[in-house]
Amino acid sequence: MISPVLESAVSTQQNLGKTGVLIVNLGTPDSPNTPDVRKYLREFLMDGRVIDIPYLQRFMLVNLIIAPFRAPKSAKVYKELWLPEGSPLKIYGESVEKLLQESLGEKYVVKLAMRYQNPSIEVGLAAFQKMGLTEIVVVPFFPQYASASTGSVYEEVMRILAKWQVMPQLRFVNQFVKHPKFIEGFVQNAKKYIAKHEYDFFLFSYHGLPERQILKGDVTQKVCQLGECCGSLHAMNQHCYRAQCFETTRLLVKALNIPEGKYMTSFQSRLGKTPWVQPYTDDVIKELPGKGIKSVLAFSPAFVSDCLETTIEVGEEYKELFEESGGKHWQLVESLNDSPIWIETLVDLVKNA
Repeated sequence: MISPVLESAVSTQQNLGKTGVLIVNLGTPDSPNTPDVRKYLREFLMDGRVIDIPYLQRFMLVNLIIAPFRAPKSAKVYKELWLPEGSPLKIYGESVEKLLQESLGEKYVVKLAMRYQNPSIEVGLAAFQKMGLTEIVVVPFFPQYASASTGSVYEEVMRILAKWQVMPQLRFVNQFVKHPKFIEGFVQNAKKYIAKHEYDFFLFSYHGLPERQILKGDVTQKVCQLGECCGSLHAMNQHCYRAQCFETTRLLVKALNIPEGKYMTSFQSRLGKTPWVQPYTDDVIKELPGKGIKSVLAFSPAFVSDCLETTIEVGEEYKELFEESGGKHWQLVESLNDSPIWIETLVDLVKNA
């Protein structure tokens, strides 16, 4: 019988030369029940990069106001979204983990992690440590860089690795706004709907951020004006989330040959009363029918996996708002999910990180 020590040594020997790939999405409650949703909201919103206010204020806001009152409402929405197998975001993540492992081959070990809840980043990294891997590639599933998303993943990974005696070689994917296959994935999905219906307008809706977070990201304090400065992506604003969103729109518009005046970039999911990046998606939608726009194809290119913010918010709630305002036809273009072109994108990102 092989001793545990010898078995571990054999396992480590077999893993020599392999690269760990940690794919990280935002996260999801363990169930759509209120206690699990509340737990998820507390972990998510207590992140100082998500709600960037002093700790005591954040603690009071999240634990005494947001989590107690928002959790029951959010739980109802999650129940609409939930599938028999579980959360769509996690289901797609597990499928991508399997497909990416098959595509990368035996020289790589792929693990799915969530920034909040399960499977955790710590558990994924611990598995790599146990295997004796000395090189790790971290791929946050956020096309555009933001401190509250990709930056938070960086911080959590480094917090955990700081405790390791042997530090691995570490590579991060910062963003993939301009990756041709990422753009082509949304183009392919959109063309299915364009072939069946003629659309008056194309709306590109991205997750919002407080304006203060965008401004804090301008380390020069000279570039960001939350306006025309996002008209192009260049060396001085390359880390600006808003500018990256507008760049994603420009690339999709070019690939789909959408005429000027037939599209707009907007931002959704704002929270609280402080100014968030604009224009706001719900405000834009209310105005469209009054301009004679009756048919809209909507994109949500800040997400690579369909989730509450795409399927429910953009796909259902905004559809209802559009129709109430006088619109006739609203269609959401689905995310990349576990499509072959998304797996191809990831393979390229991993190998060229």
